[in-house]
Amino acid sequence: MPQFTVVKKLVISLCQEGIALGTGKTARAFKGIAFGVSVLAVAGCAASGDPGSTPTTLSGGETCPSIRSNLLQLDKEGVQALVERQNSGKKLSPAQKAKADLYNRLLDKYLGARCHV
Repeated sequence: MPQFTVVKKLVISLCQEGIALGTGKTARAFKGIAFGVSVLAVAGCAASGDPGSTPTTLSGGETCPSIRSNLLQLDKEGVQALVERQNSGKKLSPAQKAKADLYNRLLDKYLGARCHV
């Protein structure tokens, strides 16, 4: 993955710059930024999949904005916390599990159709 090498160099550069500035607030800020960039880069690489793959088509009249709207509504209801609990192996009620599963399905459709690009 050539783009990952570039991100790795950027993260290392930011970390070294932060360390060179000392152990104060500025260094912690640079380290935090470097960590954030690396997390976003890895998430972007994981979400994009194979660069040559084609986006999945949405069915049943679904559109990227409609899926995004549903995801935002579930976010407002706090479903992301339920997804995190489910992923960490904690028990959920059947209703909570259904919402977490719905969120995951919608997110898979959203990313698969490359609505985020």
